[in-house]
This record gives sequence, C-alpha cells and structure tokens, in this order.
Amino acid sequence: MPETPAVTASSAAPSDGTPADVVIIGAGPVGLFQIFELGLLGISVHIIDSLTQVGGQCTELYPEKPIYDIPALPICGAQELIDRLLEQTKPFNATYHLGQEVTEVKQLPDGKFLVVTATGTRLRAGAVVIAGGVGSFQPRRLALPGIEAFEGTSVHYRVKSAADFHGRDLVICGGGDSALDWTVALAEKARSLTLVHRRAEFRAAPATVARMRALVAEGKMELVEGSALALHTEEHAGAPRLNGLVLQTNNGKTTLQVKAEQVLAFFGLHPKLGPIAEWGLELEKKALKVDTEKFQTSMPGIYAIGDINTYPGKKKLILSGFHEAALAAFAIQHHLFPEKRQFLQYTTTSPIMQKRLGVSGAETH
Repeated sequence: MPETPAVTASSAAPSDGTPADVVIIGAGPVGLFQIFELGLLGISVHIIDSLTQVGGQCTELYPEKPIYDIPALPICGAQELIDRLLEQTKPFNATYHLGQEVTEVKQLPDGKFLVVTATGTRLRAGAVVIAGGVGSFQPRRLALPGIEAFEGTSVHYRVKSAADFHGRDLVICGGGDSALDWTVALAEKARSLTLVHRRAEFRAAPATVARMRALVAEGKMELVEGSALALHTEEHAGAPRLNGLVLQTNNGKTTLQVKAEQVLAFFGLHPKLGPIAEWGLELEKKALKVDTEKFQTSMPGIYAIGDINTYPGKKKLILSGFHEAALAAFAIQHHLFPEKRQFLQYTTTSPIMQKRLGVSGAETH
C-alpha cells in the first residue's frame, strides 16, 4: 500500500502565497488522477483536502466496497483504487495539504488566483481545479437520544474494516446502495443481522435487493420495514454498552427490540458546497456549471471535474471524472502557456512523457 503523502506545513507559505502552477481542491479519485494528467504535461500541482487523508468518499465511507466499472480492472476495492492512483501519481511529486478546508479563492490583478485555507495556507496559483466531489460532506446521523456516546464505537456511518463486524449482532439502517451492499456482504458473517428500512421499496441496484431478499428467505437475516426508535443499553464495567435497538414498524403500533452490538446507518450525505458557493462561480442545482471542451467554470482559469460539476448529459461516475480530468489538463496547459503549441503525445511512444514518468529508456515491443 502506498504511503500517505507528506503534508506541508501551513506556516511555510508567505503572506502573498506560495507559487503553484495549479491548485487542486479535493483529493478523491478524480483529483488524484488530475495530478497524473497534469504531470504528463509537465505541470506541477498542490492539492488540498479538508479530510486528513486522501481518497475522498472512497476512503472515508466505503474503503472495502468493490468497484466494477474501472477500465481494465474487472473488480477493484475502493481503497485499492486510491492506492493505485497514489502509486500512479508518485513520479510527479505533488504537494499535499490535508486536513485543511479552502475558505477563499480570489483572482489577483495579474490573473493568478490566491487560494487560502482555514489553517492559514496561502497559495498563488496559475489555475485552480475544483474536484471536491459533493463538497464538504458529513454523513446523515442516526437521530436517537444518547447516540453521541456510541458513535464511532458501536454506531457507525461508514465501514473501515468489514472484519470488525464478523460474529457480531448487527443492525443496518438504510435503503440505498451502501446499506444493501454491506447487508449482502455481512449477512453470512455476522452472528445476526437485521436490515431496517422505512418502506418496502429500495434505492439500491435491483440485483443486490434480490440477493438481500433471498438471504431473508433463507433465514440468514431479518428485514424490518420501520425505523429506529431508541437505543437499548446495559451496564458493563461501569459504563453503558449497546446491546439492542428498539424499532417501530411502519404501522406505528408495533415496537420491536432486536439485538444490536453494532449499528451501521447509511442515510446518505449532507452535500454542502460550503465556501465554494461563495466564490462567485455560476451554479446549477448546487453544482458548478462547466463547458464540455475545457471543463472550465464561469471564471476563466478555474475548472471543475467530478461530482462537483454539471453539464448536459452529466453522469456522476468515477470513469466520467477521469475523462474530465484529461480534457481539463490540456485546457489548463493552454491557459498557463497560451503561446505554446499543443501536441497530443502518447505515453507509449513519447520520450518526454516517459522521462516524466521515470520510465525513459524502457524496452518497447
């Protein structure tokens, strides 16, 4: 597994901003691939993320979730994808600023951009790429009295390691892809598993829903149409310990108590643009409008790729974000060096690109 990139010290930036070719805001998979595409063109990068580690939602919310639509990788875990992208970006020595939220982006008189973070980092960039996914996000919490005391120990909004839930009495709340994916993955490994969803219809992939219903029919898990009403606890070593969840069924009259050592709640995210909404960029339905030639926002020199952007025909796929990063890189090159003639070069044959990748002189066939 690649090492976590080194984090720069905020105090190292002078008051007028550390010079940077490009600043990328967001270190998820699309932001990481943007490093690679810019690096091939000889453009250096500083990358900022509000999370303390790279990977975005892939690392923060579903690191072990399998992904099936990455070209040439029939199956790839979400964290594995991030590790592979980090390995791919190594030759380009990007500078990482993690655990820092960008609070200000403004254009300077010379056309460059001042990028400021909440911790005091100041960067003076020739161009900015916003790859912030859904923006600054937090999982929607399970709204039950006393829940705070158990969050992170017995109540979870993401899975860091599936093995932590093997052999446990487990309750999963939610009806989307994350809830159903983990239900199917853990049903035969947990001691008991109850899936709780407020209605009979699910928002997950039909094949996953069908597999879940088959597991119910086989007696390997329970399905309750209803919602969580309260936590049930017991004293253990002088402190409360979660041992159950009180549920209310959809008819509003029946309450059930099910065993629960561990609770997983997947109610989606609060997609908040945060400071991005205040940077004067044109928005449409809480996303940044871009063109499909350059993936440039309404401000020349500021680009947006991945789930944060919108355009006719937009599809929120990692695959689409990779395509957007490739085209944005060429647009950024022209923005930074308008007098330079652009040539499309290929990594298989270009000595310049192979040298940048550290594979110059590699044997060709």
